[in-house]
Amino acid sequence: MTAQNVPQIFPPEVLARLRAAVEIDPTLTVESFADPCAGGALADTEILITGWGCPRIDEAVLDTAPALRAILHAAGSVKDLLSPAVWERGIVVSSAADANALPVAEYTLAMVLLAGKDLLAQRDRFRTRRAFPQGEIVPGIGNFGRRVGIVGASRIGRRLIELLKPFDLSVSLADPYVDATEAAALGVRLLPLDDLLRTSDIVTVHAPQTPETHQLIGRRELALMPTGSVLINTARGGLLDHDALVDELRADRLGAILDVTDPEPLPVDSPLFDLPNAFITPHLAGSQGNEVARLGLAVTQEAERLAHGGELAHAVDHAVLERTA
Repeated sequence: MTAQNVPQIFPPEVLARLRAAVEIDPTLTVESFADPCAGGALADTEILITGWGCPRIDEAVLDTAPALRAILHAAGSVKDLLSPAVWERGIVVSSAADANALPVAEYTLAMVLLAGKDLLAQRDRFRTRRAFPQGEIVPGIGNFGRRVGIVGASRIGRRLIELLKPFDLSVSLADPYVDATEAAALGVRLLPLDDLLRTSDIVTVHAPQTPETHQLIGRRELALMPTGSVLINTARGGLLDHDALVDELRADRLGAILDVTDPEPLPVDSPLFDLPNAFITPHLAGSQGNEVARLGLAVTQEAERLAHGGELAHAVDHAVLERTA
């Protein structure tokens, strides 16, 4: 994290708790481990707090931090941040990914409900026509019994399942690592991906990005989706074939709500900016504004646990890291 972000992630009341738990200099922030300040501090560091933009922590960095016993990440995934050597040396790792999952799930919930009401298209029609549609009831919209398909029971996927429970929606899940018993406990219907795509009005993607999930939703998969259905992606842009998606959007067969794209950001001439059935936001579903303080609080609570000899509540298991978001 940058020095400018520290007061947002650790506002005064959170920072006070952190300083009560561990000895820390909140003015010492570095963006490169080659920084001379980093070298001097790492020699005695037992707990390293990291965040967005942290350079990779590899064997060379670890060699400069012989006392290091814990890394507390005030952001989401550590997949591209930490070398396997971290776990090999017995260093425990915690991530605020659970805390970051909540705003993504909240964003997705909002988009599911708005998509069910066809709100974005209805807004544009109203803006153009300046008149209500003929008749008192608009056909084909609404969230009573709307079929929602969730691709991936990740942290965010599971959070979303919880948030969807109060609504009169029919929720299905596709995830190769979830069995029927677990799906029943989650309160969702487990389906193969193809069946989920065929039978959902709204499909929302929450799978991790791995070599196996690259363009998980490609041309064939998009063709399975019913005409008029909507695809939401708040996971990673590489999970979708964007060229195939653009073709479906141009044919006015599907709608799309994308908070992540591939590449990111999109080229300025991308048709996704102008297609009326595409709604694009600039990767803001995750923690933003006052939400980042939740990340700092999660790290502070982990530091308190360590200080009292407790176990981390959000430890990262290296054995499953590759198949998690």
